[in-house]
Amino acid sequence: MEPVDLLERCYPGRRAESKRHILKCALALFNQQGIEATTIDVIRAESEMSVGAIYHHFNNKEGLVAALYMTALDDQARLRNSYLSNVKSTKEWVYALVYSYVDWVVRQPDWARFQYQARFAVARSSFNDQLQEANLARNAQLKDWFSDPAHRKDLQELPFELLPSLLIGSAESYCRAWLSARVKRSPELYRQQLAEAAWRSVGCQD
Repeated sequence: MEPVDLLERCYPGRRAESKRHILKCALALFNQQGIEATTIDVIRAESEMSVGAIYHHFNNKEGLVAALYMTALDDQARLRNSYLSNVKSTKEWVYALVYSYVDWVVRQPDWARFQYQARFAVARSSFNDQLQEANLARNAQLKDWFSDPAHRKDLQELPFELLPSLLIGSAESYCRAWLSARVKRSPELYRQQLAEAAWRSVGCQD
């Protein structure tokens, strides 16, 4: 799936056309050259948009990086929520989390590649508070589910802050290796094993 498809989903309509175009060009440049090496002037030249237009939409390069990162988070959450909408058991919930994570990376490799490299840049920027709020909102559903006594009985006694690492850690590690070409086989081929590993890490085994 091309980046423009994701951008049209997150920024629909003709009025957002120039914004989508700038984001698409910036995403490609950040992945090709790195965030630090990519300047606003390079983005201006690639996008054939004026510096004024870029600053109008994003204020500065920091804002452009943050906009891309938050867009990736939102789209990832959209897919995750669609997977979680029909689950019935705690085990299915764990599997849905892993499946949605792996499937999003496979469908959106350019966005996932950017997301991994941009995480630290956004966290140390003036957008860190916004990132923290987004992460809290993203984890709220997870916390509510695992705090429910009906689901807690299916889980090991683990601190909540450890759960995301146990649930997604293995999938994230393999996805990063795949995106950097350190492994060749798609994460999609191993999502069942990755989900099983996550369940063994957090679930009460029969």
